[in-house]
Amino acid sequence: MPRNDHGVSTLTIIILVVSLILAGLVAILVFHQHQVVTRPAMVAASRPPLSAGQKTYLASIAFADFHMSAAANFLNDTVTYLDGSVTNQGSKPVRNLDVELDFVDSLNQVVLRETAHPLADRAAPLQPGETLAFRVTFEHMPVDWNQAPPSAKAVYLEF
Repeated sequence: MPRNDHGVSTLTIIILVVSLILAGLVAILVFHQHQVVTRPAMVAASRPPLSAGQKTYLASIAFADFHMSAAANFLNDTVTYLDGSVTNQGSKPVRNLDVELDFVDSLNQVVLRETAHPLADRAAPLQPGETLAFRVTFEHMPVDWNQAPPSAKAVYLEF
């Protein structure tokens, strides 16, 4: 085995470099997972708390027609789409809405929790009785996700 001037073999150097690269990738993955887990908490902390009326009104928001699809993007990565609809079954217009989406595995354990904003691109509020179709895009889905549409619940709204 060839050795450098310090008596260390080339194979030892290669193993050390590969180990450092793998350790860096693991650190990045752990950091990314931490960001995904804490993102909903950070969003929730930046908005005012719900009033009693807003909390009650959350039950007036209904979701339906969920279906999943996937396509390759220009980098040939798979992008997953959730299409669905939201209906305002209450008596007030809703200007802002946050929806918690829970994706589960085959054991019904949550493997991904995301917050979607179906009214974000809309200038007009969602009127009473109105239904709006929306799409949410996901760049990376967990490997153990069961491929079913997520459960959804309204967690924040503004009138």
